Amino acid sequence: MPRTFDMILKGGIVVNHDGRAERDVGIVGGRIAAIGDLSQASAGREVDCRGLHILPGVIDTQVHFREPGLDHKEDLESGSRSAVMGGVTSVFEMPNTDPQTTTPEALADKVRRGHHRMHCDFAFWVGGTHENAADVAELERLPAAVGIKVFMGSSTGSLLVEDDPGVREILRRTRRRAAFHSEDEAMLRDRKGLRIEGDPRSHPVWRSADVALTCTKRLVGIARDTGARIHVLHVTTAEEMAFLKDHKDVASVEVTPHHLTMAAPECYERLGTYAQMNPPVRDEHHRQAIWEGVDEGVADILGSDHAPHTRAEKDGVYPNTPSGMTGVQTLVPIMLDHVSASRMTLERFVDMTSAGPKRLFGIARKGRIAVGYDADFTVVDLKRRETITNRWVASKAGWTPYDGKQVTGWPVGTIVRGNVVMWDGSLEAPSQGEAISFEETLKA
Repeated sequence: MPRTFDMILKGGIVVNHDGRAERDVGIVGGRIAAIGDLSQASAGREVDCRGLHILPGVIDTQVHFREPGLDHKEDLESGSRSAVMGGVTSVFEMPNTDPQTTTPEALADKVRRGHHRMHCDFAFWVGGTHENAADVAELERLPAAVGIKVFMGSSTGSLLVEDDPGVREILRRTRRRAAFHSEDEAMLRDRKGLRIEGDPRSHPVWRSADVALTCTKRLVGIARDTGARIHVLHVTTAEEMAFLKDHKDVASVEVTPHHLTMAAPECYERLGTYAQMNPPVRDEHHRQAIWEGVDEGVADILGSDHAPHTRAEKDGVYPNTPSGMTGVQTLVPIMLDHVSASRMTLERFVDMTSAGPKRLFGIARKGRIAVGYDADFTVVDLKRRETITNRWVASKAGWTPYDGKQVTGWPVGTIVRGNVVMWDGSLEAPSQGEAISFEETLKA
């Protein structure tokens, strides 16, 4: 007897853990109910995916949506709208807001703000501090918590745990994978004189490769001593990649599209402070080493590190300018362009944006196209050529460092739990984002 579904994705090339194949996907109640030939089935809605590739929903594990407290740059609604317009179905948002996400009350407030107001599904990192170190075991198990995030080097906001005893106190209490911004704060203080006023090309001179490597070595040593699992965010140096390949038992590695795509000094000469990031975009030697880390599997996942600031803030004089750039909306097209150029396979992209996040953080029911999983899909046209523009960007910031860049490969559809949220550049549904569940905290 023919089956009936709420929705069927028809005729697309499904890219998954078992390779690529033309398959239909049937959806019931927001979950995947069948995969295969569904030509005899019926559905309330059929979505024609012929000529398109259906990927597991892209999960961006590092975004800064600035709410509460910094809403003039971004908020949960605008940031998540930018996400789904770029094919991203889920995000992990960072704790350096105002107030900081360091207490159960602050986390619960963010969950309330996000529920059915964000366009994609979501979870939140909880900031680790000296003050809440004794409570991290409870904090990391709260609903919608990804885990603990620690800034060992200062960036946007005031969250900072720069000392080894402070980091050790947090890691000896964690049971989940804790994430780290790894730059040595003492070295950053000592090297401030290397910044040249008005010249952002000095940014990677100040925040040098040795600043990052020194901190990452300290961090890995503490993780070993405490038996903790760590996640090193936005790795930018050849030296760190060489070091971390020998410590994959305790350390996972994130890389970002901008560190894979841009190189100094050209990016600073062209973009000025709009290329200013922490840790910084470095020269071609480091960029190639990051790609080697992707090729060799040292790098586990991609995160956009979407960190918006207004044009007025970015248009100041370096170094009195904030670090960060938009990225959640451009993650998919920029990386698909790298796929088109044969710098990485589509399967590797899928592993780094869906299967990888699921594996590292134990995301429940997401990260694969499989029966019983949430019906989250990023539908892409690998042959479509488009030009990224500031006008296309939905972030409140209203700009992208890739303005004017032509890419091959484009997100056509964003489907979240069976809801077609974006299709062919149009927002198709009201915001219905919900908190993500994690396997380690299902009983929390």
